[in-house]
Amino acid sequence: MLSTLDYIVIVVYLIGVAALGIRLGGRQCSTDDYFLGGRDLPWWAVCFSVVATETSTLTIIGVPAVAYGGTMTFLQITAGYLVGRIAVSLLFLPRYFKGAMTTAYAYLGERFGDRMRSTASVTFMATRLLADGVRLFATAIPLKVIADSAGLTVMGDPITYGQIILVLGIITVIYTLIGGIRAVIWIDVVQMGLYVLGGVLCAVLLFDSLPEGAMRLAATEGKLRVIDFGLGGSFTDWITQPYVTVTAIIGGGVFSMASHGTDQLIVQRLLTCRTLKDSQYALVGSAVLVALQFALFLAIGTLLWVHYGGVTPAELGLSRGDEVFPRYIIEGLPAGLSGLLLAGILAAAMSTLSSSLNSLASSSMMDLVERWIKNPISKAKGLLLSRGLTFFWGALFVVFASLFENTDNPVVELGLAIASFTYGGLLGGFLLGIVIENAKEWDAVIAFILTIVVMVLVIFGLWHSPTEGWIFAINPTDGMIEEAGLRQIAWPWYTLIGSVICIIVGFLLSLRHKR
Repeated sequence: MLSTLDYIVIVVYLIGVAALGIRLGGRQCSTDDYFLGGRDLPWWAVCFSVVATETSTLTIIGVPAVAYGGTMTFLQITAGYLVGRIAVSLLFLPRYFKGAMTTAYAYLGERFGDRMRSTASVTFMATRLLADGVRLFATAIPLKVIADSAGLTVMGDPITYGQIILVLGIITVIYTLIGGIRAVIWIDVVQMGLYVLGGVLCAVLLFDSLPEGAMRLAATEGKLRVIDFGLGGSFTDWITQPYVTVTAIIGGGVFSMASHGTDQLIVQRLLTCRTLKDSQYALVGSAVLVALQFALFLAIGTLLWVHYGGVTPAELGLSRGDEVFPRYIIEGLPAGLSGLLLAGILAAAMSTLSSSLNSLASSSMMDLVERWIKNPISKAKGLLLSRGLTFFWGALFVVFASLFENTDNPVVELGLAIASFTYGGLLGGFLLGIVIENAKEWDAVIAFILTIVVMVLVIFGLWHSPTEGWIFAINPTDGMIEEAGLRQIAWPWYTLIGSVICIIVGFLLSLRHKR
């Protein structure tokens, strides 16, 4: 159970982060100040912000669960992340800085036209709303458990997910709306420091409490294995297992190229740097920090496995592995530190949400509104409209995240899957513009949309059967999957497959044009 001190830590954090964000944001005079911080932020702060932005509650409680139920081979994917970010720093960032672009999709507009820019921007908005809506809801889960266990009520009724989401949303919207991207980035720095500090302290306490020889048991059971070359496996094994070395490096590298080279959520931060060189430092440095961060939380998962004697989550009375770390936070940590770890979980969620709000508002303003309105907008009106868009997206996030309480809704599952699978089309569209000189706007738009449609069918319908080989069956039930031994293509390959489809289709369409 949490102590009074834990509750004080959480409340002080929530109030303090809003006040600090407003103070650090400073004054904005234009949309360039509001969305790009005047392009005058230090690279190391941007680097921390990139890491904090891509770290969500799902990362903090999910990565330990991976190690608890398996090994540490998940860490291999960070090698792919490094390769992908180096490619982005050399291939994409020079193009963004050369034209002093304001969004990731401005390049598509410059290369193909406003239709392609708008199509990519709208896709980004829809997928970001889906992806981060569930992250916001996931943050409410441990808080709801804590509130229920403490008997907290509102007007005599138990606290609901919607009320928790509303409080988090309001606090995050306040400092994001007032302080703009500058406030978001500096608060990201604070929030990353908070959850990493909490993770380190937790790891130290876990390690210190282990009996002598406990880690030798973990090593004997293969829990400390980091490298898995997949030797002796078939080609099918390689492409259906996400954490063998080849899949992790190639698939993870291409995935990182898409997430950090074409997603406005990350690109916006990189555009706030003073120079191209600073932006490249921030991007490549973030890959190193992410690797260290993943290593920390994987180590926590392994330490938890030893701490609980290697029993399964079910034997602990839990329904899934994601609940192991939150349980230890609530039951196994001293007073104050539990509150610090829970504040760290809130920090990760609020960092992602604030980044999403500002990036959605910037893409809405610069990719859509400024394209629709023919007359120039004054700096004051542009800034007011930008803040209005931030509030709009914040309200939409709160409403949308509250809908995830109905976890049996298959439409939600479909939406979340699509949110993860549009990266291939986005990356393919960017590469199409770079490598296929003869490709025109409609070539890119058609290839992009077709890629998303094909990838939805591939991801939801393509399975490998040990007896029948590759088959197409839409949404077989879990019972059918287990009984038939069906497997899907590993998720790191999805972005690569989508990118290849987009480039091939765009190239074939471009052949109808005269050079």
